[in-house]
Amino acid sequence: MNNFNFGEVLTRAWQNIWKHKILWIFGILASCARGNGGGGSGGGGNSGYQTGGDAPFSGGQIERVMSQIGQYIENHLWIIIAVGLVFILLGFIFYALGMMGRIGLIKGTYKVENGVESLAFGEIWAESIPYFWRIFGLNFLIGIIFLVIFIPLILFGVVTAGIGFLCIIPLLCILIPLSWVVGVVLEQAQPAIVLEDLGMLDGLKRGWKIVKSNAMPMVIMTLILGIGSVIIGLIIAIPIIVAFVPLIIGAGSLRESLMPVYISLACCAVYMPVLIFLNGVLTAYIQSVWALTYLRLTRPKEDAPIFVEANA
Repeated sequence: MNNFNFGEVLTRAWQNIWKHKILWIFGILASCARGNGGGGSGGGGNSGYQTGGDAPFSGGQIERVMSQIGQYIENHLWIIIAVGLVFILLGFIFYALGMMGRIGLIKGTYKVENGVESLAFGEIWAESIPYFWRIFGLNFLIGIIFLVIFIPLILFGVVTAGIGFLCIIPLLCILIPLSWVVGVVLEQAQPAIVLEDLGMLDGLKRGWKIVKSNAMPMVIMTLILGIGSVIIGLIIAIPIIVAFVPLIIGAGSLRESLMPVYISLACCAVYMPVLIFLNGVLTAYIQSVWALTYLRLTRPKEDAPIFVEANA
């Protein structure tokens, strides 16, 4: 579609989520499945401690460590299994909430675009339930496919001491753009499933058809949202970065006192609710943009979008 109005879609999405702030809640839920939660916690402390004059992990040290690990697992096997099951259950719950958040944002955006003046959380939630397993199954299937592809490649690189990574660089150059295309198709397949009441595979086909027929608008919109979300994400993360300043400044005195660590962790804990909220609003905006993109690309050409003035 040659006359796609990017400014109208981007502006309209912000107007919608600003007027209907209930969409922020669905954005917070949707962010549970976006993978935006900052994960890199490489807290290793003094992993290179020294014992006497021996080099770390020399001689029978590795054997002793492995023996201790094996003994610990044997003595606490049921506890480890229970903890593992709890983490799996929590992962499922958060992922399920993320899917409900996505469906709710699609439903809410559709209702607003059709002239609904107010949105109720319970109503949108109830209307989203019939589509849960289809949206959940589609995202889960795509995720499993990529895990099956990428995990063997990563293991191959690790087993070959990094040499394998050089061999698979050409393959990664293909897989990375492919994963981007799949992600965009998914963003159009989800509204198709929810708004056209399609099955998983039919929704995926519909999403592919929309992306293929509107390749340039999809490329431009993905670049806008990708670059914009990175910039906003960095701005949102600035307080977290600042929170680690005491830890960096006091790094030399960590052996005497862990106070810098406690200060940094306390600052992060205080800011975490704000981070979750802001990330949820950002997610609500991004998902609303994709839902509006779907609506604009699939409406009959003679139809004009319905505008309901959003009061700030």
